Order: sequence, then C-alpha cells, then structure tokens
Amino acid sequence: MRKIIVIEFISLDGVLQGPGGPEEDTSGGFKYGGWTFPYFDEFSGAVMGEQTKEPSDLLLGRKTYDIFASYWPNHGEGWPGVNEARKYVVSHEDFTPGWENTVLVKDNVVEKLKKLKAEDGEDLKVWGSGNLCQTLFKNDLVDEMWLKIFPVTLGNGKRLFAEGTIPAAFKMTDCKFSPGGVIIANYTRAGEVLTGSF
Repeated sequence: MRKIIVIEFISLDGVLQGPGGPEEDTSGGFKYGGWTFPYFDEFSGAVMGEQTKEPSDLLLGRKTYDIFASYWPNHGEGWPGVNEARKYVVSHEDFTPGWENTVLVKDNVVEKLKKLKAEDGEDLKVWGSGNLCQTLFKNDLVDEMWLKIFPVTLGNGKRLFAEGTIPAAFKMTDCKFSPGGVIIANYTRAGEVLTGSF
C-alpha cells in the first residue's frame, strides 16, 4: 500500500493559489501570483531538493499537470526523475497527454484513487492541485502533508482547506523554518479528532 502525500506552499491564511508566478493562476481575479518568490533562499531550495529526490509517482489535478507538462520535460535536470515518474492526472475531460508516463484518471475518481493507494509502488505525491486536494480531504485519502507556510496573508484565493474537509487529526513529524520566515512542517494522519475540557 502506498501513501498519498500532499505538498503545498500556503499563506498564513491558507491560500495556495498561484505561488509560482503572476500568470500561473489568475482565476477569480487573483492578483498576487508569485507570492512565494520573495521568500525563497538557499535553505528553502535545499528543502525542495530533499523532497523531490525521493522516487515517487505524481498525482496531479489538470491545471497543475498542464503547468508542469509545459515546463519539466525541457528542464528535467532541475528535478531528477520527474520525467520518468508515472504521472496520474485527474481530469473531468478526456485529453491526449503530451508528457511521457501520464495516466488519465477520469470517472469514478475516488474509487480509482483508493485502488491506486492499495497497490504496491511508489508513494503518490500531490503538488498544488487545489481542487484535487478537496476531493482527497473530503474522502480521507491524505496520509501526509508537507507544508511550506509563508509569512504573508493574501485575503482571497483558492485555499488548501476549503468546504468538504473532514475532521481529522494529524501528528507533526518534522518542523523547521527558513531565514526568510517560511515554516516547513510535515504531518502524518493520526486518527480522529480528540476533544476534552479544561
């Protein structure tokens, strides 16, 4: 059985939209694309290097897949193994993938993702893919989260934890912070929410 690991850049108020550049995702009138750029440094780059060097398959929503497929086939030296990895892309529409080793996941998505998790193989890493994350959280399919929390609030935009996120407990497995104030925190699923009283 393999894990689904959600890897995200998020603001303090939970926004994950358009972290990489001004034109990455302007839907809904979002105007702060590229908000992570001022905080990236050598430390953050080293963390990214560690998180991309482990062999894995990718599980991506269509928008993130299109962004990745337009860049990584010609820049694979920056992420060794990304082009050889199997890419599962969740899409409502049929399309002909142009990136090698791509598998389309369409119709009965939740059941298909459960079957993927149950198989032997590399862990499935989800980068970005905000809409897909909502499906994963709603159906309790997330085993780990690797979050990079940036010291900025954005006010509006797509959020990591939106409607449909189920109550769930997580345990922190690693935490560090960059000189620029980015908190790098890893969590693993840890059962049900516990409550009590003071």
